[in-house]
Amino acid sequence: MKELYVVAAIIKKDNKILATQRGYGEFEGLWEFPGGKIEEGETKEEALIREIKEELNADIKVDEFALDLEWQYPNFYLYMSCFMCSLESDIELLEHMGAKWLSLDDLDSVEWIEADIKAVNYLKNL
Repeated sequence: MKELYVVAAIIKKDNKILATQRGYGEFEGLWEFPGGKIEEGETKEEALIREIKEELNADIKVDEFALDLEWQYPNFYLYMSCFMCSLESDIELLEHMGAKWLSLDDLDSVEWIEADIKAVNYLKNL
């Protein structure tokens, strides 16, 4: 079974959380916290900063570790580290088809990718 090691940014601004809608792949149209794969030799924080630049053409500050989660998909096993982040520039959607700033009360208003639901539940319990 293939294993993927990824990072995700929980980007907070004005008491809202950024959700992005996948624009490609088997999860196209579903919502996620932006991020991606960790490259060899990168720290998790370095990977997250690079991925957000590649996906959103944005600069972020990694504020603190939030949670690790694991999820079994039919074709791979996912290990995801999530970090609370601050936005230091505007965003531009380069790989996503949509983005929304959601309050904690609105987190359930979009259809999340399965693994990201664990991070949504973490945020609801803060």
